[in-house]
Amino acid sequence: MSYHHEQETLDNLQAWWAKWGNALTWLVLAALLAGAAYNGWNWWQRRQAAQAAVFYDTVQQAVASGDKAQIARVAADMEARFGGTAYAPLSALAAAKALYAAADVAGAKGQLQWVVDQARGDAFKAVARLRLAALLIDEQAYDAGLKLLSEPPPAFSGLYADRRGDLLAAQGKRDEARAAYQTALAALEHGDSSVRQLIQFKLDALGG
Repeated sequence: MSYHHEQETLDNLQAWWAKWGNALTWLVLAALLAGAAYNGWNWWQRRQAAQAAVFYDTVQQAVASGDKAQIARVAADMEARFGGTAYAPLSALAAAKALYAAADVAGAKGQLQWVVDQARGDAFKAVARLRLAALLIDEQAYDAGLKLLSEPPPAFSGLYADRRGDLLAAQGKRDEARAAYQTALAALEHGDSSVRQLIQFKLDALGG
């Protein structure tokens, strides 16, 4: 290539850089930052999960102790520090069960409500709604319980129908309760036989 052509090429490159160089620099910088942010987020997520797994042992120890204050404290710590991990709803569900066993119904309801409102993962929310609806039966808050179960996830349709049957039966709505139990049996046709037996027992108890 002659000097003239080399100079012409150089001039063209300089002109192109003068027009687009700044934008290209920012584009490359943005791509690098995005990649760094993505890698950093993944690293942070893995670190959070690892720390939550370690702290989950503390939750289990508190649950085993039966100490209401300790259970509530460590569950709140898990939710505050690791609320975005799967260990937070697991801890809340375990804490709710332990608090209910320790006669702290309000504390149990609070843990279940946290899962309903804050947990990531529909399965956790579905389980929490079922358990919270059971507590509402004890409080005779039947309409609130039915509202909780108004939109059952497909995988939980049978269990939700069973719990609706419990709520309706407690209200004295025998026909509606019977229909709910029949729906539950149909949905759980291939499910756990012991669960089906219990539902059938409740259905038989309603008569008709």
